[in-house]
Amino acid sequence: MAKKTIFTNPHCDSDRYLFTSESVTMGHPDKVADHISDAVLDAMLEQDPKSRVACETMVTTGLVVVAGEITTKAIVDVPTVVRDTIKKIGYTDPQMGFDHENCAVMVTLDKQSPDISQGVTAGQGLHKEQGAGDQGLMFGFACRETPQLMPMPIQLAHAITNRLAKLRQNKTLPWLRPDGKSQVTVEYENSKPSRIHTVVVSTQHAPSVPYKKLRKQIIDKVILPVLPKRLVDKNIICHINPTGRFVTGGPKGDCGVTGRKIIVDTYGGRGSHGGGCFSGKDPTKVDRTASYMARYIAKNIVAARLADACEVQLSYAIGVARPISVLINTKATAKISEKKISRIVRKLFPLTPRAMIEHLKLARPIYAQTSYGGHFGRNLPNFTWEKTDMAAKLRKAAGLKP
Repeated sequence: MAKKTIFTNPHCDSDRYLFTSESVTMGHPDKVADHISDAVLDAMLEQDPKSRVACETMVTTGLVVVAGEITTKAIVDVPTVVRDTIKKIGYTDPQMGFDHENCAVMVTLDKQSPDISQGVTAGQGLHKEQGAGDQGLMFGFACRETPQLMPMPIQLAHAITNRLAKLRQNKTLPWLRPDGKSQVTVEYENSKPSRIHTVVVSTQHAPSVPYKKLRKQIIDKVILPVLPKRLVDKNIICHINPTGRFVTGGPKGDCGVTGRKIIVDTYGGRGSHGGGCFSGKDPTKVDRTASYMARYIAKNIVAARLADACEVQLSYAIGVARPISVLINTKATAKISEKKISRIVRKLFPLTPRAMIEHLKLARPIYAQTSYGGHFGRNLPNFTWEKTDMAAKLRKAAGLKP
């Protein structure tokens, strides 16, 4: 049994606390919906990079509903995209209650409102520049807790769900099914990770696997291989399928909807969130593009060692190109003044919708890959917002040595 200790709120000045983040697998119903929405977006952008897409998906037992507003020159067979995506995720067996061949697909897509369109088309609205697709506030975050400059709890939670998917797909654990969740609680001392306190894994499985075997293999082959060994001790707590059974899952077990996993998609509850989701939205939507740019800015500030942690807030008005506000918050870790960092950011980083799209190369079919495993902390070729190519420029502008 782990020793019982009283921990206080992480926002207090105490030198010890717990922080928890969760992740979900690509077969989780909400992630199935996100994946379908982003697959439809990619199919549109592949043919027409100027496509305007706001695609929402709902999945439930034997049914997929795709709705939203889309204006594009692309001709896309949406039901085929839906079925191919479901197959890729791993819902291929009718016994799961949801599979790519037998589910019904309902498509109800309209055109983007002309009132919105004129605001995001250069020269058509009140302003000459291409404006933001909506009002809103967006956040980006980075810190030095992991090599990916992500908070440790969410990074480890993603590592567990990604490993669940890998061991399912390569049949190392053939009894695994697509749906699942992870949760990691990290104990902090003096604001730094000191040990892994608790790990929770709930994974869908075939009815034939005994619970004892499932528990042992999840701990030995999924959890322990991805946790930093220096942070694991004999008091770690593991809850594996805490109800004792998880056979019924996926869209048969729960209805899934696009955009319901915004904290999983970002920083696991660290920092702030503006409330807008990413999936199914083309890059003219600042909910997505400005969040990617905010992460890019924050990560480069931390990579440049201007601060050990950084949160960036951007805000926009619909139809207006330039941000209403730019706020840099380094959580009292800045090596130079935050005011100076803010001035440098405004000078070096493009912050209008068009400039952000061009700089991060976002008008491409790259989004299905973002819909599982988190949008941040993954150094993949198409994840341009994860690059630290501005770090040297930031240090130079700050008057610091390389």
